[in-house]
Amino acid sequence: MIAKWKGELRATFHLAAPLAIAHAGMQLMGLVDTAVVGRLGATQLGAVGIANALFFFIGTFGVGIVMGVDPLIAQAFGSGARIRARLILWQGVWLASICGAVLSVPMILSPAMLPLIGVDKAIASEATAYLVVRTFSLVPLLVYFVIRGYLQARLVTRPIVWSMIIGNVFNLVADIVLVHGGQGLPAWTGPLRWMPSYGIVGAGIASVAGSLLGLWILADGVRRLEIDLSDVRHRALAPVEFAKAFRVGLPAGLHLGAEVGIFALVALLAGRLGESDLAAHQIAISLAAMTFTVVMGISAAASVRVGHAIGSRDIEGTRRAGLVSVLAGALFMFFCAILFWTFPRQLASLFTGSPEVIATAVPLLFVAAIFQISDGIQGVSAGALRGAGDTTFTFLASLVGHWFVGFPVALGLGFGLGMGIVGLWWGLSAGLTAVAAILLVRFMGLSAAAIEPL
Repeated sequence: MIAKWKGELRATFHLAAPLAIAHAGMQLMGLVDTAVVGRLGATQLGAVGIANALFFFIGTFGVGIVMGVDPLIAQAFGSGARIRARLILWQGVWLASICGAVLSVPMILSPAMLPLIGVDKAIASEATAYLVVRTFSLVPLLVYFVIRGYLQARLVTRPIVWSMIIGNVFNLVADIVLVHGGQGLPAWTGPLRWMPSYGIVGAGIASVAGSLLGLWILADGVRRLEIDLSDVRHRALAPVEFAKAFRVGLPAGLHLGAEVGIFALVALLAGRLGESDLAAHQIAISLAAMTFTVVMGISAAASVRVGHAIGSRDIEGTRRAGLVSVLAGALFMFFCAILFWTFPRQLASLFTGSPEVIATAVPLLFVAAIFQISDGIQGVSAGALRGAGDTTFTFLASLVGHWFVGFPVALGLGFGLGMGIVGLWWGLSAGLTAVAAILLVRFMGLSAAAIEPL
């Protein structure tokens, strides 16, 4: 018994580690874009921040939808049906293409609302220019997530890690050259010195090119796998499998939308409290987001391990895979909680030199330390349930926990009792804890008996 749990922990770690690196790499790309564009001025920095927020909000919904193929692929591999897994992969490509095309419309139109909510016209104009270009990266991004799900289900993670490493290096160089032009580059860069400056639009072009490069690396990784490619029928649209992937993915997209939405709303409420509160919120949420990237890697591993066990009809293995992953996520976030609790001032100082902002950020990091474990449990539990195809329940749990528990607590403490930004963060903590409890209880109940494969 102990040997099986140790083996599961080992397998989870080997899968989760590279996936966590991949998630951290995607987070780093956003930080690089912000840093490079920030040298153009406050207007461009604000514009790229707003545009990326819109792209992230709409794009996250699309990512959730295409993740509907993840449990289907994992369960197919768990049952040994490799050809069916390849068929589902292509349904995911179809789903990503259609979903990306549909979501591109609201993404392009969304900047038109910025002046209506009081955003400066100059910032809105720059944000519109950037987002129109960046929208062309949406379909490649969604297809990237589909192929990544296929590779991780095959336990092939090297192309995923390399796509992040190469993508980050490319993104840095492309950002510098396209945003600021090549005039200041050294002589050995050759023709790059003739490149004109495209400003904030250059950052959008770099993101599109980076998305295509990452997609090519993953597609090449799939091409190298040992499988018969002579039968091209699996590339055609299969209505039954396509519809099944959409039914599983739509609630997953709504789940991510509900979670992202509450954090976005708290950011808007923080903006009403003053510049220092908003800056402190951004610092604390950035640090919490970095720790959560590791949880996302463990969550993806949990989805794969649970999917494999369900596909092979291993009842004991299904529960063991989920619980080991949840335990791993909770332990990692426990150490992060200690870090936040012990060194809050030092961590905040990495982002700003303002004593006022640091002083405001310290209590937020104390709250973040308390909800780290809850965040780890809810993130990994959602991944385990996604591996079982139980995405509708995860959406409902997110809706209830964040919007019917967390949001009222945030309003009551933040504004009703006058606790300000700290009260808003206690609301986030309450919501995450509620979601964590609901999802963990759900997985325990669901895994007590055999789970029918999708």
